[in-house]
Amino acid sequence: MRRAEAAWTAKWTQMTHPVNDTPTATDTTAGKTPTIGSRPQERVRPTWPLYLLFLAVAGAVGGTVAYSFLGESLAALGIPNPGIATTFGLPFFRAVGWMLAALSAGSFLFSAFLISPRLPGGDNDRLHQASLSVDGHLASRTGAVAALCFGLVALLMIPLVISDVSGTPLAQTLGMEALVVALQQVAMAQVWLIVALIALVTGLTGMMNRAWITQPLLLLGAILMVVPLGLTGHSSSGGNHDHGTNSYLWHLIFLVIWVGGLMALLAHGRRLGPDLDIALRRYSTIALVSIIVMAMSGLVNAAIRIELTDLLTTRYGLIIVAKTIGVIILGVFGWIHRAWVIPQVQANPADRRLFRQVAIVEVLVMAAVTGIAITMGRTPPPPPRIPNLSQMATKLGYELSEKPTILNVWGMWRFDLLFGALALLLAVGYLAAVWRTRQAGHTWSSTPTAWWLAGCVTLLVTMSSGIGLNMPAVFSVHMVGHIILSLVIPIFLVLGAPLTLLMTAFAPGAPGRPNIHDWVRAFTRSRLVGVITHPVVNTLQFLVFFYVMYLFIPLYELLISKYAGQLIMNAVLLVSGCFYVWGMLGPDPIPRRRPATIRLGWLVASLPVHLLVGVYLLRLDTILGEEFYRSLLLPWELDLLADQRTAVLAWATGVVPLAVVALLLIGQWPGTVGKTTGNEEKTTTGSNAENENHTAFLGPTADGKTPTSDHGTRTTDQP
Repeated sequence: MRRAEAAWTAKWTQMTHPVNDTPTATDTTAGKTPTIGSRPQERVRPTWPLYLLFLAVAGAVGGTVAYSFLGESLAALGIPNPGIATTFGLPFFRAVGWMLAALSAGSFLFSAFLISPRLPGGDNDRLHQASLSVDGHLASRTGAVAALCFGLVALLMIPLVISDVSGTPLAQTLGMEALVVALQQVAMAQVWLIVALIALVTGLTGMMNRAWITQPLLLLGAILMVVPLGLTGHSSSGGNHDHGTNSYLWHLIFLVIWVGGLMALLAHGRRLGPDLDIALRRYSTIALVSIIVMAMSGLVNAAIRIELTDLLTTRYGLIIVAKTIGVIILGVFGWIHRAWVIPQVQANPADRRLFRQVAIVEVLVMAAVTGIAITMGRTPPPPPRIPNLSQMATKLGYELSEKPTILNVWGMWRFDLLFGALALLLAVGYLAAVWRTRQAGHTWSSTPTAWWLAGCVTLLVTMSSGIGLNMPAVFSVHMVGHIILSLVIPIFLVLGAPLTLLMTAFAPGAPGRPNIHDWVRAFTRSRLVGVITHPVVNTLQFLVFFYVMYLFIPLYELLISKYAGQLIMNAVLLVSGCFYVWGMLGPDPIPRRRPATIRLGWLVASLPVHLLVGVYLLRLDTILGEEFYRSLLLPWELDLLADQRTAVLAWATGVVPLAVVALLLIGQWPGTVGKTTGNEEKTTTGSNAENENHTAFLGPTADGKTPTSDHGTRTTDQP
């Protein structure tokens, strides 16, 4: 396979980097050693030996540091020593797994957004149908192989975890009987099994697919591989574990993007791939954002676990100090890239030696920092500040002191580091796009801006106020939050037309070099989006995600009893609601949009389902999540069955946003009836009549033209 890759990349180099074998006159007369093509001769270099080196460094550092702290860790856990195969092997393979996950995510990031796909004639309008270029294919295959290897490492971690938590030698945990028992009782073993399944599915999908449009989905799959790990460990237990888990998630996700992106860039430079300067410039922006997010989330996470005095007096604190120093060093490398490497590559794209040298050293430091970071999960943190946490604080991460009412929920406040931070980022990003639009000489209607900001504010307030605080503790409040997340916020966000704004703020990329404008446009044209937003599929997915947890009671009890389950539930509701509202009435384009009459018909057809489930919940005598709710020991009296039936009244308020959707659909009738039916080709991303309705909604640009993807040139893709 390596010989085939070398031959393929060599052939690609000959096609994309033609050279002149005749020494130039200048070189000869100057007495210099003749060079090929007036530049130092380059040759394709394989990167897999460096990958192995990076994995070995991360594993060796992680295993060595963790093993040196072995005595304290085992004493704190109260378990016998399971042997060096576990005590060194577990942190070694965990660090290797993190590096493999990073390589997978970075490679898919590269094939999706850092290198252009194969576009015959440079036609960016066909991006949604494009196949990968040779370099994109190599990057995607690297990502797929890394994901498969990570899946195998995750499977290996299961017996290692069993050996670690039980103090049993590794050889005794390899039997099928021991594995089955462990998967039933050991939470961390279950997590690694989930990780393995996600990784193997991502890897196999990546090996079988070479279309560009699937690369962003593979990147999402690679990120999801590490999410279960972000939901476990020290950060997910004890007081303030909601803040600890959320900050750790931000930290881990941007870690794999940052580290993996540089490894993918290094491979591209060593195989002499084209457009390294463009890829490097794009990655530089991603790296800057990543290091800022990692620094902020790391500070928050450390502040939750330790005091300042613990930094130099505990081993956990020393690990944090070492990791911080490593991140600072990496920040210096980032500055070197921006100050020297990028200008040098832009000035002379053929000379990549400086980039390769800096990148290799930087990834080695990244590998060492990764190895140090994984030892935090093996090292006991300092004793908690409040040694005797209440049952409520242990399960929720915080205390609730008063019964929630319609009035007092607005006075309770605890900033949600996941959804609250997401709301702020969405608001800032939207306003930045509006500013960019105006800088380009266009305007953007205040109406969609107001809708979008209303959605961001609603998300922030809902999840950070008493509503979000009481959602996991009180079923009726949970139902209120459920309605807001799945219907109210999506209506606000979708009416903000964010995709149209992006296509207006960014001009189309140069032929054959797609950019944000073209990526968004391809997304709105993709077959997957067309399937999801089809009225039948869209209605079914919304109903399933809206009600499945209440119809299958064990599923609800599983989700509500764990903070990870609560996060997953809230995220799924929000995403499902956004797709539902977008497919029903969103001003942003979608493939083959059906007439408003059909969409309204499916909305009306779903109403009996809402009614039947409401009656079911009202007459249900079983208390959903009873064991968990009673275990919280709330400081006020709460009749759980009565509260559950009260929740049906909260659920009934969901009729209001559905009515809003219906009214907005009715408002589209004059522009859709009789104009879209039977003309599927014109509805590739919305009918002409709908374009007129959406144009009236979004408003004209500064030059009096409609807000389209081509900055004044109307296309059939635009609302």
